[in-house]
Amino acid sequence: MRVTICEDKHDLGFQAAKLGIQAIQKAIENKGHAVIVLATGLSQFALYEHLIKADIMWDKVEAFHLDEYVGIKETHPASFRHYIQTRFVDKVKNLNVFHGIRGDAEDIQEEVNRLNSLLAGKEVDVTFLGIGENGHIAFNDPPADFDASDPFILVELEERGRRQQVSEKWFPTLEEVPLQAITISVRQILRSRCLICSVPDQRKARAVAMCLYDQLSAYAPCSILRTKTECTLLLDRPSSMLILGDRRTKTTM
Repeated sequence: MRVTICEDKHDLGFQAAKLGIQAIQKAIENKGHAVIVLATGLSQFALYEHLIKADIMWDKVEAFHLDEYVGIKETHPASFRHYIQTRFVDKVKNLNVFHGIRGDAEDIQEEVNRLNSLLAGKEVDVTFLGIGENGHIAFNDPPADFDASDPFILVELEERGRRQQVSEKWFPTLEEVPLQAITISVRQILRSRCLICSVPDQRKARAVAMCLYDQLSAYAPCSILRTKTECTLLLDRPSSMLILGDRRTKTTM
């Protein structure tokens, strides 16, 4: 894992986009197409500002996204399908395909099966992600299932992670935050050729320390990222405040 401390969240987004663009372009050059996984949340705003301006042959790119709540429609302001559609899909030219997670599907298990049939066996070239205040990656809340082998799984959402959604103003009350989500599994995240993890803001400082220093454990889901060599953890000054030392970049195992 490589750790990069950026000047601010805007620089963080620029650096994340730069790495992602390089990975996508390399995949297209080497095999004629690229498969990417997109994240959502406040941590990704600056990334998309730069990514949508990239000189990429988007018609050769197949896109998935990390997770989606169960039971909300795409028109809901907190819907991750809505987030990616409006901030990315609608703003790039000729994207080959975006496989949205239909969290409001009548048969949720059938939707999980559909997504698994689409992603199973494919090499993901780059996965963009963040880390939650409770240490989750995607919607793999603690204690996360490190053993699930399917690309997509159905999960129960932990209360602290649900409270984060309220504090970030995605939902007005805790009661309105769904109890379940469809998420890409931990194993699937680690299968990606390249991981680009963006974690800005002081409120994420403890989660950053958890990622880098806590014992590898399902109760610290982000700690598993330390096992991935091709993973870049991008921080700003506030989110890196609990990290020992003051170097701009470092590598950790």
